[in-house]
Amino acid sequence: MNTVHIVCPHCNTVNRILSERLGQQPRCGQCKEALFTGHPLELTDQNFERHITRNDIPVVVDFWADWCGPCKMMAPSYAQAAVTLEPRVRLTKLNTEQEQFTAAQFNIRSIPTLVIFKSGHEIARKSGAMSATDIVRWINACL
Repeated sequence: MNTVHIVCPHCNTVNRILSERLGQQPRCGQCKEALFTGHPLELTDQNFERHITRNDIPVVVDFWADWCGPCKMMAPSYAQAAVTLEPRVRLTKLNTEQEQFTAAQFNIRSIPTLVIFKSGHEIARKSGAMSATDIVRWINACL
């Protein structure tokens, strides 16, 4: 039996789940909340590294800002892509204005920028607003 580690989006606890149970709406062993919500998870400077390095599934980060028109325009498409891709991929968001340390660490110069991480390492990056179909297609092509 293969197990995967999934970081809880509510309490940041690392959970070990049987891989065949990922699609069965698993819950956190600590807080009992759902491990997959069908919505992008908001990351902060404080929890970013834990989610990127401790999740065994790929994690996609949408680097965005509240003042950015294309970011706001893409937000519903990104949320729709989360419904399609979970539990195989975790979609997250990081507000570059509020979480400047992490944005600077990854040299984010243009927003929106999507970055795919796998096993704690960046494997792909794409800037610019995309439709839900394009987001899903791009992520699937990179994985």
